[in-house]
Amino acid sequence: FMDNTGLNTKEEKIQKAYALAFEYERKYGGCSQCVLAATDEVLEIIDDETFKAAHSLVGGGALLTGGTCGALAGGLMAISSVYGRDRQNFSTGLNVQIYKQSYKIGKMLIDRFEAEYGSPLCACVQTQLMGKRFNLWDRSDYQAFEQAGGHDDKCPSVTGKVAAWTVELLMDAEEKARTFAG
Repeated sequence: FMDNTGLNTKEEKIQKAYALAFEYERKYGGCSQCVLAATDEVLEIIDDETFKAAHSLVGGGALLTGGTCGALAGGLMAISSVYGRDRQNFSTGLNVQIYKQSYKIGKMLIDRFEAEYGSPLCACVQTQLMGKRFNLWDRSDYQAFEQAGGHDDKCPSVTGKVAAWTVELLMDAEEKARTFAG
């Protein structure tokens, strides 16, 4: 990974990712993009197309809350942006070792998320943190989501944790790769 961030230690980078994602989610919303923005500012790995592609993943997918938490989806996208199969190699199959790394690291992120929140689903995370699932398309329910701390601290903390975990997992994988190569 490039390092123009001025951050010296792995722990500083992990903490920075948490702080950035937390603040982005509080200010701008869009949990999936907040994870990508924070991850990119720390590791410099996300291009604009990837960032843009994450937009509709928020709130469990298009704000419907029934799918994967948008922050988790953003973390998986960050991992895939480093280890995923590109279009040029689409027809080479799934047996290439680097692509398997995407699955391994992605599974570690999901396992960590599920250990913390009990489920990868946005609705379940909302229920755990705020006592109920909110219909983000309903104006009064969205206001109740906000009043329950949706963008004050609840979703920002989830987004921050996912960004921190993603940075940590990616840095661990790079360290391991250097150890094998070195």
